[in-house]
Amino acid sequence: MHFPTLSALPASRETLSVFGGYHAGCRINPGEFAAMENMSSDHYPLLATRKKRGVYRHPANAQGLIARDSLCWVEGSKFVVNGYEVEMGLSEREADCPKRLVSMGAYVIIFPDKKYINTLNLTDFGNLEAEFTTEGTVTLTPATSDGEALLPAYSQPEEPQDPANMALWLDTSQQPPVLLQWSQGSGMWVSVEKTYLRLSHPGIGAAFREGDGISITGAPEAVASQCVITARDTDYLVVPGLLEGEILWDTPITLSRKLPIMDFVIECENRLWGCRYGPNSQGEIVNEIYASKLGDFKNWYCFQGISTDSYQVSLGAEGPFTGAIQHMGYPLFFRENCLHKIYGNYPASYRLQTTPCRGVQQGSQQSLAIVGETLFYKSPAGVCAYDGALPTEVSRPLGTGHFSQAAAGALRGKYYISMADDEGQNHLFVYDTEKGLWHREDGTKATCFCSCRNSLYFLDGEGQIISVTGEGEPEGDFHYLAETGVMATESPDNKHLSRLTLRLYLAPGASLKLSVRYDEEPLWHSLAEIHPGPLGSVTIPVAVRRCDHLRLRLEGTGEMRLYDLTKALEEGSDVF
Repeated sequence: MHFPTLSALPASRETLSVFGGYHAGCRINPGEFAAMENMSSDHYPLLATRKKRGVYRHPANAQGLIARDSLCWVEGSKFVVNGYEVEMGLSEREADCPKRLVSMGAYVIIFPDKKYINTLNLTDFGNLEAEFTTEGTVTLTPATSDGEALLPAYSQPEEPQDPANMALWLDTSQQPPVLLQWSQGSGMWVSVEKTYLRLSHPGIGAAFREGDGISITGAPEAVASQCVITARDTDYLVVPGLLEGEILWDTPITLSRKLPIMDFVIECENRLWGCRYGPNSQGEIVNEIYASKLGDFKNWYCFQGISTDSYQVSLGAEGPFTGAIQHMGYPLFFRENCLHKIYGNYPASYRLQTTPCRGVQQGSQQSLAIVGETLFYKSPAGVCAYDGALPTEVSRPLGTGHFSQAAAGALRGKYYISMADDEGQNHLFVYDTEKGLWHREDGTKATCFCSCRNSLYFLDGEGQIISVTGEGEPEGDFHYLAETGVMATESPDNKHLSRLTLRLYLAPGASLKLSVRYDEEPLWHSLAEIHPGPLGSVTIPVAVRRCDHLRLRLEGTGEMRLYDLTKALEEGSDVF
């Protein structure tokens, strides 16, 4: 008997050996993953688990991180340098006053406490502000700028007759009086442009330095209310002013060196820069940017018309400031809808440029981080990259969900960002800027990041200092997960998947569970499980049932690297 010969159905295979990153879209590319936990691009084009982190420190009430020669942070009322504690009397109420640490030279400046410490000489620390109020009599004496007494020979409305060369005359015929000096060579009286007074009182100059910009209240009108100290010693200081002669003053005089109230503070070109939108120390509503005196983080009100002066400018743009950073040598100040950039080298040449663009999201000021030469930050719409021109969004793979309260750091070409979604769940994402790939690590909440000595550290929600690169006490094996998008044949000829073959590496002690979900079924079906053991390279062939499409999930613990995924395809009839 003869039977008809049946032809075998055509079959083919497709191998996927390049794996992308996380993508939350409805339709994603082969090799991308719709759900992910603790995966990394370190072994790209392989899919691999991340490196183990390390618990660097278990401080109590740690606030703020900053890098000097070693990692520094605030712990309660103390400043800690590489584990060495310095008691500085810092405020300990984290919720009321989160710490902002700014580096300038060897110094770290701590806000809002307004304190500083020299990290090369830990005995050199103190307050940025100073104040002194006199008790008893203050002697005010006309003097030179360096404090030498300089009393006028004449104090009268009429011009003196036959004065000696260089004699001083206080002309009281006009108000305010004018100090003149006789020049024998020219035969005329020459106006003395700058006049000074020496204020003498026990301890009056101890808290101040030459060049400090101070405010003075309670003094005679002849003393300038805002001025710069030209000379000082413990018991006297010299400031601009003009008197007919030496007087004794019994009313208390208050001298103070203050800082403006600032929302954000950064360092750029050997100055501290700050911004403020809201009431200042006098209760006035301001919208301003400030810069300290050149090389002097204690002085913000020195205005002498010289290149080292402080700087202050009012702005017209509305809305609170949302972040600040130094980028490419320029101070940048952000609002949610614009960016302010300061050009120039000294106060007289400073120029403010305002660019309407996607700014920093309010509450995400810690998301500002520089990777290479590019600045990344969280805007209200998504994560943006700014190279000095206009920002561009790079976070479309994260989906359309809304994230907030972002904090970020940078290490070796990667941008690490911790954000909370609409439901309050935290996510730690990593963007590999060289490969253009996003990966999701886990639900860690990080409040701030800091790069130090080729490592990246962050403060987690429990106040621990965690090392991304594993310094300190290593963590144990963690759970990993990678879920593909829809896997279909992309063919109109009724091809279907008949078998999947995975080739991967499992470290000794690692485990793997392979599951599949067919079409839009709610349940996941287990395909294979590998329990901990002395493993290495593993090949896992699995048969799948006929379906229109499926999703594949890999999960387990320990170190895993996926080399490739091969799909066996067969043609079928029009009916499954």
